[in-house]
Amino acid sequence: MTEDQLMVLIIKHLKETKKEAFQNVIDELQPYDIAQLYRNLPQKHHFKFLLYLAPQQIADLIQELDSDLQIEILHRLGIEKSSKVMDLMENDDLADLLAELSVEKIEEYLAAMRAEDSTYVKNLMTYSPETAGGLMTNQFVWIKEDYTVRNAVDKLKDFAEMNHTIYYLYVINDNKELVGVVSYRDLLLGDLHEKISDIMFNRVISVPVDMDQEDVAQLIERYDFVAVPVVDDNQKLLGIVTVDDVLDVVIREANEDIEKLSASGKDIDFNTKATTASYRRLPWLILLLFIGLISGSIIASYEETLEAAVALVFFMPLIAGMTGNTGTQSLAVVVRGLISHDLNKKTVIKLISRELNVGVIIGITCGLLIAIIAFVWIDAEIALVVGGSLVLTLIIGTLAGTIIPLTLYRFGVDPAVASGPLITTLNDIFSLIIYFSFATMFLSYL
Repeated sequence: MTEDQLMVLIIKHLKETKKEAFQNVIDELQPYDIAQLYRNLPQKHHFKFLLYLAPQQIADLIQELDSDLQIEILHRLGIEKSSKVMDLMENDDLADLLAELSVEKIEEYLAAMRAEDSTYVKNLMTYSPETAGGLMTNQFVWIKEDYTVRNAVDKLKDFAEMNHTIYYLYVINDNKELVGVVSYRDLLLGDLHEKISDIMFNRVISVPVDMDQEDVAQLIERYDFVAVPVVDDNQKLLGIVTVDDVLDVVIREANEDIEKLSASGKDIDFNTKATTASYRRLPWLILLLFIGLISGSIIASYEETLEAAVALVFFMPLIAGMTGNTGTQSLAVVVRGLISHDLNKKTVIKLISRELNVGVIIGITCGLLIAIIAFVWIDAEIALVVGGSLVLTLIIGTLAGTIIPLTLYRFGVDPAVASGPLITTLNDIFSLIIYFSFATMFLSYL
């Protein structure tokens, strides 16, 4: 059944008040598919759609939607029903949702929730949303180190409803400090009377509660974990970060980097209005416009050189464009590399050295190619100026695209702000200065 056919069927059941038939269709769908239905459903059917869903289905639906639609659903449900749905949501997702509301509304919703969940969500909201504490959930199973395998299995059965987040059993001591971890496999292979302390893995890799979310994502990627425990300064177990939350982080961070690299502004997608998209893009473009005026002043200052060799004008866009392209390529390599590599002196030197070699190879190759074309088309003097300039500008452009983001990163600034248009504009300035300086040096031969 196609999406359009599914939508027609859902609307038909809603109009004809066939709740059971509606539920039979919904039961076959994943939360993402239900969310897609809700997004595309005409507004007039939204309330009845929610009315026919079970509380758990609404909880799953909310977690798949953007904040605007999440808040809309809460308003439609009212405090009483919303609080029941919130009790079924992942606490980390709930904390993110509540952060979008006013203080009064937050208190109202928390007061209507179960006391245990309400307290945990309040604690989650004290952590920065971009840290391990902001990502973690309390949907995990812990066991004591003096448990037997039988005790652990029995507890695991008691928390069967959490099986979508149970990957490991985390072992704590009497002070609630994390001391070990036990996998499903360990329990299956262990003797029922065996002590957990005898079969647990003692060297547990955990993350501090204030670790940046990108660092958490790197650690999970590095060790191929499906979850990682979060601890405080005293090694007390606070929660876990699961791989599905990390995937959300990776996608979100990648989108942000793309936005910065293109200087297109944040939160612009297919549904953003033209006026909003323009407003978010204009600041960058206006800044680059004024920086670009420098290029014009450089050209004006070499008026005599241009008058002596008008053919130089033909190659100006090529020189500036190629330099900007190489700089943007290097910038993309650096920004992508910083996601998966720790920055240290050895790494920086190796990267700059590598990019210098790349710049030399690219510069010589492209410089020789354009010099041959210029020689055949115009003359040897122009070929020397254009070819030699291109070699130098491509080397400098490649280094600029490498060194600028590394410098920003060194001083704690997101390297993605060294966006493609900014690097391109700066490289335009570098390339024009080199081009015309080179031409002026050989002016007597032109």
